[in-house]
Amino acid sequence: MPKAAVFLDRDGVINRDRSDYVKSWEEFEFLPGVLEAFRVLALGLHQVVVISNQSCIGRGLVGRAMVDEIHACMTEAVRRSGGRIDAVYYCPHRPDEDCPCRKPRPGLILKAARELDIDLAASWLVGDDLRDLETAKAAGVRPVLVRTGHGRDLPETRLARVSYPFDVFEDLFEAVTRLGEGRVSSRS
Repeated sequence: MPKAAVFLDRDGVINRDRSDYVKSWEEFEFLPGVLEAFRVLALGLHQVVVISNQSCIGRGLVGRAMVDEIHACMTEAVRRSGGRIDAVYYCPHRPDEDCPCRKPRPGLILKAARELDIDLAASWLVGDDLRDLETAKAAGVRPVLVRTGHGRDLPETRLARVSYPFDVFEDLFEAVTRLGEGRVSSRS
């Protein structure tokens, strides 16, 4: 029987987003409250899946092996803190390559759903950008925006133009605890 999932964008939701890309584990910095959020997620029945655009690979700034190492270190740090990440999916392509797995297209979520037997209608995506909301809508999962990363700079006028319901929280910890308790602040 398919299970629900919590899909998480990486940069700006889990770790500090860098304009020059995260190119090594030493440059990776968890955002405040994220490890606690992963501990909360580990108590639930949802699968925890990270999805991320990693065009730094396609741009030749970082090799795929290094991105895989960063994800392995991230997953291990989350595990050591009492949380879990069940899978990580990323798109290595540049925006101009028109890849179906590059957000805002839903390819990463659809691939994860096939491989992990995920019930998309019961799942949600937490992101920090309008692109993440669009990805969630395209994949048929519940869109959630956090005010970290790019989300902290999104003006209300841009959010008001989004034509479908979505939830807004200050950070990942607030999102997972409030959604887990059913206390939401949906916007349309």
